[in-house]
Amino acid sequence: MTESPVHPALWPAPVAAGAVDATVTVPGSKSVTNRGLVLAALSSEPGWLRRPLRSRDTLLMAEALRTMGVGIEETAPSSAAATAGADGGGEAWRVIPAGLHGPATVDVGNAGTVMRFLPPVAALADGAIRFDGDPRSYERPLDGVINALRSLGARIDDDGRGALPMTVFGGGALEGGAVEIDASSSSQFVSALLLSAPRFNQGVEVRHVGSALPSMPHIRMTVDMLRSVGAQVDTPESGGEPNVWRVSPGALLGRDLIVEPDLSNAQPFLAAALVTGGRVTIPDWPERTTQPGDALREIFTAMGGSCELTERGLTFTGTGRVQGIDVDLSEVGELTPGIAAVAALADSPSTLRGVAHLRLHETDRLAALTKEINELGGDVTETEDGLHIRPRPLHGGIFHTYEDHRLATAAAIIGLAVPGVQVENVATTAKTLPDFPALWTGMLGEATAPARRG
Repeated sequence: MTESPVHPALWPAPVAAGAVDATVTVPGSKSVTNRGLVLAALSSEPGWLRRPLRSRDTLLMAEALRTMGVGIEETAPSSAAATAGADGGGEAWRVIPAGLHGPATVDVGNAGTVMRFLPPVAALADGAIRFDGDPRSYERPLDGVINALRSLGARIDDDGRGALPMTVFGGGALEGGAVEIDASSSSQFVSALLLSAPRFNQGVEVRHVGSALPSMPHIRMTVDMLRSVGAQVDTPESGGEPNVWRVSPGALLGRDLIVEPDLSNAQPFLAAALVTGGRVTIPDWPERTTQPGDALREIFTAMGGSCELTERGLTFTGTGRVQGIDVDLSEVGELTPGIAAVAALADSPSTLRGVAHLRLHETDRLAALTKEINELGGDVTETEDGLHIRPRPLHGGIFHTYEDHRLATAAAIIGLAVPGVQVENVATTAKTLPDFPALWTGMLGEATAPARRG
């Protein structure tokens, strides 16, 4: 687990004085925004992303593509586009594909989507593209993408680390073809190859040969978005072989994409309704989506709430009682920190399973959650593939975040019910959820008790 800096800033998590009753508009999906940027950059004609998320991860992706020659204009939608049926409100990014080229240096920060989705793009560029990032990015697995690209014809210099920093020497094209990878540590290895595959000379056939794949909804999101821009994709769900995805070579179409709200980032606000016995509405919750965050409807209902999906959005209502849960989160691992926070406030034990891969995320999330909740008086035990949480009376203290946005929002959830919780470096939430503190205090409104320092 990466060591956390020494208290760069402490944010007193506000305590809820009563039931929350609020409507919270959540910014766009990081996963959709960054996939949309890559596909638009590889398309044969310009396209639009409307309501994109502006956060550290998405701005890193946009800037990285710009360094390789792609035009990305941040602009308001044109009246013509609005007349044609596009969303006429809010921000929009116009993506203008161009010849990809180096030399260039890409700063990935600590964004898994940037460090994994862009090396295949760089292999299509003409020239050397160097990838570097935050210190934690050096510890995150990248060997699946590196080894796969080499077997498909790319030249990469990583000094044998299977990790950053590294340089991709693009040759202007990539042969492609069949490749076997072990993506058990990250489904992003599969998505990375699929996103660029239509531009490979032979397309790609990706065969996963490891243990169970985590975060399958994210692969389904990749496939759906590829098909939406004209790619031909054969998947296990469409009658293909298990654990095999095939993408045919071909031109991608410029599209007008409206980015859905980020449902995983809606989690802390829904949790607030559950923890306080209140009600929170998230506007524009899609009726059908591939986002993993949609599973919150079922998970949080099982933990003691109820939800209603209408044209207005999703309204989640707590009952005042929080129940423990035994749940396999292998497909929705990014929800684990928030669920663990709620489970620490429940009236019965919880077991969260299927998330061993979280040890390789922004930080070792299982170790971090165990340490931080226990230091507030909790009783959390790491298991081979998850956490066992026995609720105990909690007390205030510093909750370290390890530069991990989901640790910060988990701490805020606990702080609703536990006076004196201080969140170290809450600004790390800007990775995917800009202005989280303002959204949080705005949601609480009148239902806020004066924050106390522990």
